[in-house]
Amino acid sequence: MERNGDAENSQRASSNKSKGKADAFLIICRCFNVVAALAAILCVVVNILSAIRSFKHGADIFDGIYRCFAAALAIFVVAVETEWGYILQFWKVLEYWVGRGILQIFVAVMTRAFPDTSPDNSSEQNAIIVFQNIASYMLLACGAVYIISGILCLGYLKRRRQNQQTSREQAKKDLDELERRREELRALLVEDGV
Repeated sequence: MERNGDAENSQRASSNKSKGKADAFLIICRCFNVVAALAAILCVVVNILSAIRSFKHGADIFDGIYRCFAAALAIFVVAVETEWGYILQFWKVLEYWVGRGILQIFVAVMTRAFPDTSPDNSSEQNAIIVFQNIASYMLLACGAVYIISGILCLGYLKRRRQNQQTSREQAKKDLDELERRREELRALLVEDGV
């Protein structure tokens, strides 16, 4: 009986190790979420800097307002990339990668549009323009990858694998709970002398 129990435990341990592997596709998707969120954060920063510059010089108030809207949308992109359930609950279209890609391209175009072309050609202005280009093209590339991946149905594959991983983790928790309960009952039987 003791040998059978040891063999059963070693078999369970080896099956738990094989099931404990992380899904490489989901890890790649999480890394891409981080890259897209960082690109959106860059867009937030550059739009805020441009808005401050517009309001400070007072030359173009509408450009400053435009930059504030672009920064707000970029903050929304960052929140979407965290895949926060509260946002995705109300914006179902952003669960699909094509929708995310369109939003990111829109924010990238807003960030790139209306570069600051004031007559004073300072190094600060040139730095902001370079920063705008980098941020907008990074987010544009992320949006394009999202659209192409969405057309190839990789978003569906990701959601399916996430659901499988969630059910696998829940099943493992349930199995561990049953094992713990089994050991408790076995200990009670030993105490009662059965």
